[in-house]
Amino acid sequence: MVIIMSNLSLERNQLKQTLKELIIELFSENKEEFSALFTEIIEDIALSKAIEEGEKTELTDRETILAILNQEQ
Repeated sequence: MVIIMSNLSLERNQLKQTLKELIIELFSENKEEFSALFTEIIEDIALSKAIEEGEKTELTDRETILAILNQEQ
């Protein structure tokens, strides 16, 4: 039984190391894709937080918003 346990442990360690190497290789070979993916994830999180904050604030009518936008131009 001890031999089986040590083999399982070794196999787990080998699997863990292989997965680490695979992930590193994937990141290295696909930097642009992962960068775009992470950028999109961060933007989605920021948008979600902005929506949550907006739900906590008082509503503003359309005319007020348009007046503010026209002042900035």
